[in-house]
Amino acid sequence: MIKTIVSEELPVGEKFEIRKNIIKGKPSDKRICIVTGTHGDELEGQYICFELARRLNENLEYLYGDVEIYPALNPLGVDSITRGFPAFDLDMNRIFPGAVNGHLIENAAYKITQDLKGADMVLDIHSSNIFLKEVMQVRVNIRAADELTPYARMLNTDFIWVHDAVTVLQSTLAHTLNSVGTKTLVVEMGIGMRITREYGNRLVDGIFNMMSEMEMWKGQKPETITEPLLSTDGEVVFMNADVSGVIIPEVSHSAIVKKGDRLCRIVEPFEGKVLQDVLSPVDGLVFTMRIYPIVYEGSLIARIYKPKNTLSNE
Repeated sequence: MIKTIVSEELPVGEKFEIRKNIIKGKPSDKRICIVTGTHGDELEGQYICFELARRLNENLEYLYGDVEIYPALNPLGVDSITRGFPAFDLDMNRIFPGAVNGHLIENAAYKITQDLKGADMVLDIHSSNIFLKEVMQVRVNIRAADELTPYARMLNTDFIWVHDAVTVLQSTLAHTLNSVGTKTLVVEMGIGMRITREYGNRLVDGIFNMMSEMEMWKGQKPETITEPLLSTDGEVVFMNADVSGVIIPEVSHSAIVKKGDRLCRIVEPFEGKVLQDVLSPVDGLVFTMRIYPIVYEGSLIARIYKPKNTLSNE
């Protein structure tokens, strides 16, 4: 069942609409919401919405409760492959919880928040931007870590990054919903403007695993679920460029590296000079890697998870 939660008139006879697909199973008070498309250039969630709906529709007899899918919280941004809200130059994930009497975007944010409140679980799915590639990860506010981490472990991701409270913006959808008692997990993966089917299929498996644990799904469970690394079992190391230039990567975004391994070179193409050899300062997992070739001094190159214990390549 398709339901419109926001509908506003636009110039030239067009409409701004935010819709959701409600997939109803057998009677139950359980409800899980999958939201994506807050940033219009983050498209990984589009495949996840498709694949989740496809699998559910083919096996509806095993579903108990409701699954609500919101493919595009920023439909104009998705249509134009624009991160923010076109024409207003606003990041939609910086205006929650919105305002009932606010302008178009604030009012939309308010209606989205009210519609999602009360769900048993909300998954807010994001891609990275066009500059960085991320492994599959769940990002959790440290204030809600005790409650949310057990759910995050169910999602078949590689990494759970527990953020310090000061790094979590209060104007995001996830922070707003968690603040009012609606459990919300942020999932980030891949790269902007692209779809990584491998990641999408893995997350859909994880969603079914979570629904099974929540007693919403009585069908077949995925045979294997990845046990994610947890950031609080180690530390996250940030690598930034010392110079501007062109990056030549030498490891992938999911590589396990040793201290002193070369992550990339920053080169100067005019004279063929190597400006910087970027070496890993620790043993660990490269869970974020810059893939956009042009880099400026201070730009983020990589994030490495340094565990307390040695990682295996298996």
